[in-house]
Amino acid sequence: MLPFLAKQKLTVGLDIGSHSVKICEFEEAGKKRRLLSLGTAQLPVGAVEDGELRDPEAVGAVIKTLIKNLGIKSKKVAISISGYSVIMKKINLAVMTEEELQHHIQAEAEQYIPFDIDEVYIDFQDLKTNKEDEERTDVMLVAAKKEVVNKYMDMLESIGLKVVVVDVDAFALENSYELSMGQEENVILVDIGSSKMNINIISEGASVFARDVFLGSRQLTEQIQVKLDVSFEEAEDLKICAQNPGDQLPQLEETFASACTQWILEIKKALDFYNSNYPDDPIDKMVLSGGGAHIRGIEHFFASESALKIELFNPFVSTVVDNKKIDPEYLAYIAPEMAISSGLASRKAPF
Repeated sequence: MLPFLAKQKLTVGLDIGSHSVKICEFEEAGKKRRLLSLGTAQLPVGAVEDGELRDPEAVGAVIKTLIKNLGIKSKKVAISISGYSVIMKKINLAVMTEEELQHHIQAEAEQYIPFDIDEVYIDFQDLKTNKEDEERTDVMLVAAKKEVVNKYMDMLESIGLKVVVVDVDAFALENSYELSMGQEENVILVDIGSSKMNINIISEGASVFARDVFLGSRQLTEQIQVKLDVSFEEAEDLKICAQNPGDQLPQLEETFASACTQWILEIKKALDFYNSNYPDDPIDKMVLSGGGAHIRGIEHFFASESALKIELFNPFVSTVVDNKKIDPEYLAYIAPEMAISSGLASRKAPF
């Protein structure tokens, strides 16, 4: 079982993407969380692809160095997975107790997922969408390939870490948002990573739509690289306007529009699904996170295309932070990238 709902101490949140590793560590401070440390380190190209660990030694070395540099002592970590090896499926079932639901899912899971049942870990989350007089509820079923999960766990164990929580990106993102911002509004969370975009629609405190789209900000960097005939590093700088594009601005804007149009089309599909199923409960805003949230102009572009209010996600808005230990400007800049790792760092696990 994937231990989504463990309930003891906070773990170290470890978000292993295809471009970089993000780490976040909290401690409980009354009813709030105190930020102890956070950081990010770039991974070698190809070390992680489509959510799968391709070069365990290289990834392990980067994580080990980052943890040492941040001075993190805890060995208990929470990770999340995504990609083609993970299936998330919302199913509608009769209302049951947790124990009954557990038994039903184990007995009937094969009809819901396309993987061999013996080759996957299975977990679920009762979304509790039923009203008092309703006999059925929605359940989010998650299946993850054991081979993929075990490879991450073995790699982390080899550098002295113990995985105590395995989550999926969509739930970690949701957890981070709800802990930071509450559950009052209906929002579409859009986390733009290097190789994939996670879309999660939260309505009345529950996820009603969650999926990974395999388009990401690296795609835009590569298009800029080809279009403008520059190095990958220069393309990255142009993408976030870290350098002046000069007379290349028209080509840059054209490339930006092409890539971001693909992203917004996927977002609109999710919104169309939601609006057709919940016509009387509109989305209040779109919240952007991930490294792609740094792309200059993306907020304006998404706002004009979706007609929604756009916000950059700061998962630390309600967190206690010592400004003498963590630079406020650095924290403000890196905050959108830490959405998933901060959600993982808020998970509790048995110690």
